[in-house]
Amino acid sequence: MNLTYSNYKIVPDAVWKWLSFSPREMACKGTGKLMLNSDAMDKLQALRDALGKPLIITSAYRSPEHNRAVGGATKSKHMEGIAFDVRMDNHEPEVFEFEAMKAGFTGFGYYPKSGFMHIDTGPERTWGTPWPRSVTDWPVEPPRQPETLAQDKDAKAAAGAGVAGAVAVAADYLPILGSLGDTAQIIAVLAAAAFIGYILWKRA
Repeated sequence: MNLTYSNYKIVPDAVWKWLSFSPREMACKGTGKLMLNSDAMDKLQALRDALGKPLIITSAYRSPEHNRAVGGATKSKHMEGIAFDVRMDNHEPEVFEFEAMKAGFTGFGYYPKSGFMHIDTGPERTWGTPWPRSVTDWPVEPPRQPETLAQDKDAKAAAGAGVAGAVAVAADYLPILGSLGDTAQIIAVLAAAAFIGYILWKRA
């Protein structure tokens, strides 16, 4: 059912049943005129209830003269009171679109550069470039586990050759000790080898 008012200020309180919105929000921004489509407004309220967040309406009903002034389509659904342009600042576009479809909206216009989405109850169709889909399936990083002796190549080599093997493994890391003198490097390696041998002995 459509009801038309020459100005949103004269809409009777008894007529207005959409508690999350006001006649001023739904009125033509250029003339103050208002055309109410109860079915479209019911769907808008259902969408608002499902999302649990305010819907910032930038354009709802447009009078024919205002529609021409803003460059609207010649057969814009805004002129029928069944279309709404909603800011996406406080919404995930993907969630918004899903809930809008559930509420019964069938027309979707995407305006990511302008930050809003058009929804209407006209014929099923879409236009514009949709927002990029959000990534929700990132792989879960497993908890870190200490390497076992079998997995640790250095420890395995040391285990197979005893202290001598540990010395050989530790010798691989001599470049790290490059700031020490030759004698100091040998002492450091022997100390590390002895420590590795002690650890392996404790594991046995």
